[in-house]
Formats: sequence, structure tokens, C-alpha cells
Amino acid sequence: MSTYSRSRSALALISLALIGGALAAPKKVDGYSSLGVVKGKAGGNMTLALGDAPQSLFYYGVIDNNLGLISQQLFDGLVEFNYSTYKIEPALAESWTISDGGKVYTFKLRQGVKWSDGQAFNADDVIFTYKNMIMNPEARAGDAGNFKLDGKDITIKKVDASTVQFNLPRAAPAFLLQQRYFIMPQHKLVKFSQDGGAKAADINNAWPTNIAPAEVVGTGPFKLASYTAGQKVSLVRNPNYWKVDASGTPLPYLNALDFLIIRDPQAQVAQFLAGNLDQLNISGAQFPDLKSKEVAGAPFKVIRSTALFGSPPFLAYNFDAKDAALSKLFSDARFRRAMQFAVDRERIIDTVYNGLASLPGHGIAPVNTQWYVNTKAQLGKFDLAAAGKALDALNVKDTDGDGVRNVPGGKDLEFDMTYGTDSSVYPAIATILQSDFKKLGVKVNLKGVLSSKLFSTGMAGDYEALLAAFGDQPDPELRKPIWQPGGALYYWHRSTQPATDGGTPNLAKMAPWEKEIYNIFNEAATTTVASQRKALYTRWQLLFAQNLPVTPIAKPENIGAVSNKYGNYIYNLGVIPGYNPVPLIFQK
Repeated sequence: MSTYSRSRSALALISLALIGGALAAPKKVDGYSSLGVVKGKAGGNMTLALGDAPQSLFYYGVIDNNLGLISQQLFDGLVEFNYSTYKIEPALAESWTISDGGKVYTFKLRQGVKWSDGQAFNADDVIFTYKNMIMNPEARAGDAGNFKLDGKDITIKKVDASTVQFNLPRAAPAFLLQQRYFIMPQHKLVKFSQDGGAKAADINNAWPTNIAPAEVVGTGPFKLASYTAGQKVSLVRNPNYWKVDASGTPLPYLNALDFLIIRDPQAQVAQFLAGNLDQLNISGAQFPDLKSKEVAGAPFKVIRSTALFGSPPFLAYNFDAKDAALSKLFSDARFRRAMQFAVDRERIIDTVYNGLASLPGHGIAPVNTQWYVNTKAQLGKFDLAAAGKALDALNVKDTDGDGVRNVPGGKDLEFDMTYGTDSSVYPAIATILQSDFKKLGVKVNLKGVLSSKLFSTGMAGDYEALLAAFGDQPDPELRKPIWQPGGALYYWHRSTQPATDGGTPNLAKMAPWEKEIYNIFNEAATTTVASQRKALYTRWQLLFAQNLPVTPIAKPENIGAVSNKYGNYIYNLGVIPGYNPVPLIFQK
């Protein structure tokens, strides 16, 4: 048996001693002086921005990034990231053991934790959440696919009131990293669940936006106070929160946290400058103006950081486009390589991001040295002549002299490119691509939608080409549903997905390189030998670079602006799902 333990260090959140009994709540948040964290004072409030209204207040009922930002403050998982190292730390689980060759994970839950309504948190809540939401294929934002290994189920059981155990069919080295799922209250949600006699899909109906705030119960630093439809989500301090600072002062420091719903990025900036927003994540396009104002004495700071997480934009061609000629062309890696010559990444980095971005990796952030392989050479250089020659070789030529190339068979090479109109970067990227593709003889029609609709548009297959982004993660296994052909989020080639959730992907629809990537992810998910996993993911990145399931465009830096009224603002590697150090922020 191997037992997780961590000795106290400058970067550790707490001191753990797994041998000799469990530690009780609260958890002490300590050791972040290197990030500028100091003891704060209690009180005050803070206002942040939401890009759109949440579609629900139930995290597992809808895929919604805006709801995710709110949920970070309402709920916790069994484990969490260290703010400095991004290594896994205890959260609702204060310790764990891994046994039977990596197939059994036993989590000892933190004692004394209460829900925001005062009810005791225990193992029943964890079992309930995993069975009825996370492992439920009918839950829209569940993750049932991650709980099948080689077609066999991962099972969870209650050992006692403070212990839960997962049994895996085989070893899965990234399993612990995945257990940052938010735990939900059984006593508030059982009536929507299969445990309560409802249908599996009924869980999606929990906590609509008009629900009474007292019904939305969590263990996070804040609890719901009110929701003004389309305008504002208001949270207040959770007096039962289970963390304290280094001196034992209960967290969070703030009394209240408001989210203003402001869809337009420029309007968000205007509200920040007017003092109506206290912190804002911004793009490189917005950086020069705000930085110049800071230098001139404006009461805020603008902070840059190299991004491990964050979301690098890419261009996806729909392999299953409704137009048969486009589908055939888009499915051909030679076409995607030809079009990559027409992507002027340096211009996009300079003009759209004002230089505050870098060349992207292929599924791995370049700063993630544990896994990243330098594939910059495979990105090629912007070269319209080379792009033209490559298209000529595919017999994609301007056969009728109208300035637009024709696909084999005579039809103009013309397609729609869908992008987020309310993004601070997508409209400019889309315009640059449209202009350069036109010079190549490829006609692109821009089709704008709200950024909140991009993901659902991709999953529905209702597009021809799509500008979108997925965030990076510390371990490639955490992005398996995106990058493994047949994965739940592999939307550019949807015909590879299984007929039913959790089933076997449609291998017959995969190109040879896709089958190899499919096998790589399966093998990497089982081996516990680090060098073998590294070799497998190296091969994957090279296959990605050569075959371009999507075309990566840039890797933006993380840039945040925060009012000088606040201390302990941490933004070193960017905000990620399940991570937001708001509990440490205080109003001076």
C-alpha cells in the first residue's frame, strides 16, 4: 500500500500527518508569502464580471462557463490545486491512500465540515454526488465517461461516515487529479435524483435560476444571496466555511461577492474603469490602454503571467460537414496542412494580443515542461505561396477564373467560419483569417454567435469551420475527452463518437492517425511508469502537429487587472476550473 502524505513546506497549504489519525477541520491556508499573500482583514465586498447570465444554478445540469465561475465560490471537491505549485492538495478529503497497485483509492473526509445551511457534510453526500451526477450519463455536465475503464465501471462505496473508496478496474495514474468535482448536498437534491425515485435526466432540472437562494447549499466560501435575472448574482460569506488563514482567522475575508452580468468586453472595461467592477480578466488587446492608465496613476494594477492554463484559440474544420464536398476536403490532413500556411500567427500575436501571446503547443502548454514537446517547427511559417502550391497538389484550383478556388468537381471553395462576436479577440482573429484566406483564393463567410453558444454549436455539428478554445491542464489525461478521437468533446469529427454514452467509439470512422492517437490515450491512461507516459504523449503531440485535428493559433498570456483597494490577488498561472483564490482576497 502506498500512502499519500505531505510534509510542511514553504509552498504547502497545510501540515498533514496521515499516520496516527485524521486531522479535523478547519484547513489552514499558509505558505504563500512568495506570492505576496499577507494576513488580511475581515469585511468588505468585491464585484466581478460574468460574460453572460447563468443558464441554471445547478452545476451538473448545464455546460456553462459562467455558472462555473459562480460555482467555484459555492462548492468544493475532494481535492484541490495548490495556488503556487498547482499540485494536488487535500480539500474535503483531508487524506487518501492508494493501494492494490493503483486500483483502490480511499479518501478520508475532513471532520467537522458543514453545509452552508448548517447540515453536516459526510460520506453520503460524496456517494450521492458521484452516483447521481458525476457518473450519471444523463447529467448534462456530468463526466460518466471518466468512470469507465476498458468498458468496466469504476465503483464507489461508503466505508464509514467519513470514508469513501473508489475501486478501479485497472490503474489510472491521473485519477487523483480528476477528483476536483464539486460535491453537492444530498439533503437538498435527493428529490431530483434516481436515489429519490426520479429519472436519471431529472437531475438537470435542479436549481433553476428562479430557485429560492436558501435551496442552493454548498461547502464553499460563499453562499447564494440573490439572483437578479440577467443583471447580477450576489453571494454572501458562508459562516460555515472550513478554511482559516495562517493565524487561524476564518476565511473568506470578504463579506460579499457580486457578479455583474456584462456581455460586451468593452463594456466590462468601461465598468472597471468606472469603479463598478473590482477585478477583470483581460486580453492582450485590452492591455495597452489599461497598462498606460495604471502607469499614469489609475487606482489599479495590471498583472501579466505566463499561462499554464487558459484557453488557446484554434480553428476547427468540421470533418462531418453537411456539404459532402467540404466534408471530404476538411477530413483530408493535406488540406488542413495547406491551410495552416495561411494562418499568420505572428500577425495575430502582434496585432490581436499586442504581443502578449506566444506560439502554441499541440494540446500541451509550452510552459508545461513535464509533458511539452517542442513542435514549433511543425507550425510552419506564414506562406501563401506554399499554401497555394499545396492546394494545387490537391487539385483545389481556380478553374473558372473568378478568383475563388474550386473543390474537385467544380464548386467554389467557400465555407462559413463561426466565431464569438462578444469575444475581445475572436472577431479580430476571424477577420485576419478571412482576409488571408481570400488572398489564397478561399472564400470565408463570417458567422457570429455569442461566445456562450460556441461549444453547443460545435457539439451539435452546426458549423463548417469554428473558432473556439479549450483550456490546458497539467496532465494530458485530463483532456482525454477532447483530444482522443471518439471522445465526448471531439466535436470536429463527431462521427467517431460512440452510439451511446460510455460505449466504444466508432473506430471505423477514424483515420489511421486517429486510431493511433486513440490507442495512445488508452495506453497512457493505464501505465504508471512516468517515462512510458512521457513517450506516449510525445508521440501524440507529434501526430497532432502533423495531422492537425484542429489548427492551434496562439497561446495567450494570462492578464488580470485589479483595484488597489484589494490585497492578496493571485494570478500567477491563471484562473482554471475549480480554482479561484477569492477566499484570500481582502479589502484594505
